[in-house]
Amino acid sequence: MGYIEELREVVGNRPLLLTGVGVGVFNEKGEILLQKKHDGRWGIPGGFMELGESAEDAGRREVLEETGIEIGKMQLVTVVSGTHTHTVLQNGHEYYSVTIVYVTTDIRGGELKADGVETIEVKFFNLKDLPETLNPLIRTMILQYATTKRATNSRNET
Repeated sequence: MGYIEELREVVGNRPLLLTGVGVGVFNEKGEILLQKKHDGRWGIPGGFMELGESAEDAGRREVLEETGIEIGKMQLVTVVSGTHTHTVLQNGHEYYSVTIVYVTTDIRGGELKADGVETIEVKFFNLKDLPETLNPLIRTMILQYATTKRATNSRNET
């Protein structure tokens, strides 16, 4: 049993504040790795941190568990929090998330495959062909990041 399950035994359905990590994994072609969940929506790999785990280690663990890919160095992009992160699960559990978002191009190995538990499909997507069922917040973040990266690269080339 993990930290969140143990905490739920004490607090029941009361809202929790949970810290999570999401990782945008880009390959050498500039494509982003997305995972499809059981509800049919696509997103970036990620999940909640465990006690004593660093955000970076949580990101690496979640990417490996959900996609089979091993990653190394990551770059901090943003932190997402606020009322729009409020979630009520079917079992009545409530939480607000604080999600630390990273990107990486440091793919070190592994075999791309869905874990079948949290993820039913994994695939690299060209940024011009993102799936329709991609989480809208994640779509916006990906496109903002890509635009900012292109602008930064353009300034560095001059």
